[in-house]
Amino acid sequence: MRIVVAHNRYREAQPSGENIIVDAEIAQLTAAGVEVLPFLRSSDEIPSMSKVAKALLPISPIWAPRAQHDLSRLLTEHRPDVLHLHNPYPLLSPWVVRTAHRHGVPVVQTVHNYRQVCSSGIYFRDGVICQDCKGRALGVPAIKHRCYRDSAAQSALMATTLAVHRGTWRSVDRYIALTSAIADHLHDYGIPDERVVVKPNSVPDPGRPTPLGDGFLYLARLSPEKGVDLLLDAWRRHPVGALGTLRVAGDGELRPLVEAVAAERPDVVYLGQLDRAGVRAAVEASAVVIVASMWHDVLPTAIIEALASGRPVLGTALGGIPYLVGADAPHEPAGTGPAEVASAVAGGGGSPMPAGIGLGEAGWVVAPEPAALAAALPVARAGAAGLALAARARYERMFHPDVVTKQLIDIYAGVARTPSHT
Repeated sequence: MRIVVAHNRYREAQPSGENIIVDAEIAQLTAAGVEVLPFLRSSDEIPSMSKVAKALLPISPIWAPRAQHDLSRLLTEHRPDVLHLHNPYPLLSPWVVRTAHRHGVPVVQTVHNYRQVCSSGIYFRDGVICQDCKGRALGVPAIKHRCYRDSAAQSALMATTLAVHRGTWRSVDRYIALTSAIADHLHDYGIPDERVVVKPNSVPDPGRPTPLGDGFLYLARLSPEKGVDLLLDAWRRHPVGALGTLRVAGDGELRPLVEAVAAERPDVVYLGQLDRAGVRAAVEASAVVIVASMWHDVLPTAIIEALASGRPVLGTALGGIPYLVGADAPHEPAGTGPAEVASAVAGGGGSPMPAGIGLGEAGWVVAPEPAALAAALPVARAGAAGLALAARARYERMFHPDVVTKQLIDIYAGVARTPSHT
């Protein structure tokens, strides 16, 4: 089987879970005997582009003529079975779907965000979940609020791109929804259920989990939608040292806030931006990983890394987080606001969870509110050892590369036999 993997890499200065996943997926497919033809562009290329190329940048999200030319040549030369698209912006454009179909090549796309509808891709604006552009022919609110790169002009371009390519997206042969919440999003967008497959990402197996460490780890971009300020608010509601150590890893606009809290409290440690070895060491030093997202976070890689290491997760009940920890029945469709979290009973027996804390197979979920998260912190600290084995078992069953790669190859095989774009 011969697959073209198309992806516009995000800037390396802002670490991207999507870049990591695409690289890992290419490696896993290659190891499984699939011939992979990477068709990659990087946003880091933009500063070194020629003046002519930079002049064409404003139209590249809509068309990207150089990318279409290069892709057409690749498809003609290698005649692949499937094109697998990840992020098309800004240097590839959704037009690659049309180019592939013109060559008779079916297209699979992994949906990593909500950019079929939302110009920023995250259903989040000014500190709250936003779905103002949902159902509109043109995302005028995105232009008004400068949702894409804080620019009215670029937001207008992205909103126009989404309108122009509505038919393009609806021609994709098979969508990979990373979680059940993304499947709901695609259903709302008008994609037939039979063209959507739920398949999560995976991370490499780190091996047998080490004994639990102590305290908590937050591992994410330090930005408002990722909820580090929510976590710090909840943490400060407990006496110093009562919950062990909170380790914070990452970088972003809220770094000064994290550094200030770490300076005032000895139980908060700021680790900075970590490499892969540093991430593993931080996970192993902790007992629980926290994902405090304030948006409908699609599939935080940090959760899968935690489960692989046998660490349960405390997260907000938004996006794909309940699915990842096994607390997604029922779940809240993306873009509809915070979920109300019912009480649950651990493992079908024992003492009920406190009201407002939902228990899953491999962790806990709460509403994205400081009081709710503060109440869940001691519960997670006390219950971490009881869920450690279940966390690792969930990884092995659902997120291990052997499992996920087989699912992906099966998706390719099904699409290659029954293309829907003719």
